[in-house]
Amino acid sequence: MTVRDVVAALEAAYPPALAESWDAVGLVCGDPDEPVRRVLVAIDPVAETVAEALDGGAQLLVTHHPLLLRGVHGVPADDPKGALVHRLVRGGAGLFCAHTNADSADPGVSDALAAALGLTVIGPLAPRSADALDTLAVFVPVVDAERVLAALADAGAGRVGTYGDAAWTVQGTGQFRPLPGAHPTTGRVGELVRVPETRIEVVVPRRARRGVLAALHAAHPYEQPAYDLHEQVDADASTGLGRIGELPEAEPLRAFTDRVAWALPTTAWGVRAAGDPDRPVRRVAVCGGAGDSLLAAASSAGVDAYVTGDLRHHPAAEHIAAGGPALVDVAHWAGEWPWCAQAASVIDRALAGTVDVLVSHRRTDPWTIGAAPDDEGDPRGER
Repeated sequence: MTVRDVVAALEAAYPPALAESWDAVGLVCGDPDEPVRRVLVAIDPVAETVAEALDGGAQLLVTHHPLLLRGVHGVPADDPKGALVHRLVRGGAGLFCAHTNADSADPGVSDALAAALGLTVIGPLAPRSADALDTLAVFVPVVDAERVLAALADAGAGRVGTYGDAAWTVQGTGQFRPLPGAHPTTGRVGELVRVPETRIEVVVPRRARRGVLAALHAAHPYEQPAYDLHEQVDADASTGLGRIGELPEAEPLRAFTDRVAWALPTTAWGVRAAGDPDRPVRRVAVCGGAGDSLLAAASSAGVDAYVTGDLRHHPAAEHIAAGGPALVDVAHWAGEWPWCAQAASVIDRALAGTVDVLVSHRRTDPWTIGAAPDDEGDPRGER
């Protein structure tokens, strides 16, 4: 297997098109044609995980967080991030990142978090709008149907999810009478013409509508093609940020907070909750990583608790004061770490038995010390 094979498997699971416009995802460094025997999956592309990958004989490091999120003009070896690129290249390893595309994918980062907490996922917390679609039906002489269908497909029609060249066809008889001023391909002015025709029906991404119609007019043999174009009702996709799930039974917030702490890796940040400790919790929203931008969505979803990371003081306090669901705040790294096993399984399934896939257990959360007063007294000598 090659780097290209692993990348193809990951991008099928976490399509780059799902990434936010500001994000930087995909292959950061490495030769797509280089062979791969071992892959390491981690959250952060940092010195510790790069060393782990190279020391463990991996030819590819897969991370959730991007290395070069903001534009750079160079990667010199005396720059912290440049040094990582140099070390990977010299060690014969590539780096691949799946960030917000993995956040929105189905399943994605928040599905892995929900599974770790024992939740049955119902759907996204903030659904991503599905691509707006049209339905195009066009009538073409039977002898020209394949050519016209190919032109429509080349222009973007007939793409449904991970399938292309999708269409429905049926044959029948079309009729028309060319009127004065017409220049018919078939028949003569004033005479009724009946022609064996194929009805072609395809879906068209609305963003491709203009190009598809231009391709239709260019490929169709008639002076005036007959077609119908209808807009489909817009719908939410199964992709999007966060997830809503349910526990088998309700439990007090105090017990649910313990559940979260036991399910995730231990960090100096720990796990903390806001809300009535005895509040029953069954319906839960989760968002791996930083999720305070979805506080309003959690309130609207009618959940009992919301689990995420990087919650700030004022938004959290105002949320609780307004009667929103209880909050469970975890370390950013810990809330995303369950995704590593998910990404590893993506590679395992796609390239079964050909690549050794490892998950990094190194804690790369930036917070390293958690302190609290104890009974031994104040080290400043004031107790």
